[in-house]
Amino acid sequence: MSIVKTRTEQVIDVGDWDQLVIDTYGKPYSFQQQDGCKERQRVSITIPDEAYDYENNTVPEIVNGEEMGVSFAAWLARDPKQPIADGGSHYIKIWWNRNFYPDVQMVANSLYRMELIEAGTYTIDIDW
Repeated sequence: MSIVKTRTEQVIDVGDWDQLVIDTYGKPYSFQQQDGCKERQRVSITIPDEAYDYENNTVPEIVNGEEMGVSFAAWLARDPKQPIADGGSHYIKIWWNRNFYPDVQMVANSLYRMELIEAGTYTIDIDW
């Protein structure tokens, strides 16, 4: 008789992850919308871990523009109500979600330092 090996995972629904980030920092945030919009998938993340901090302090204010990702400090410093050049106020949130966001590991490490998430390996489940 063969026994199937299993493992236990700590799974975070992407909506719960996004809400934690939004509630903590008061910024628009959508992990699924980053990096050209992620497909349904499970993303593994170890907290804390080494992180890549984008070098950009800003990106062009073009919704769905080619340039994406900003430094964590720049993301923290910008007022989410500050208008963008590309369109009216209804485009601001989309621009933040798809273009003006920090690296997920930078966010995760910060949440860990604030004791909002424990150290460990997690799976972020992107599904809709």
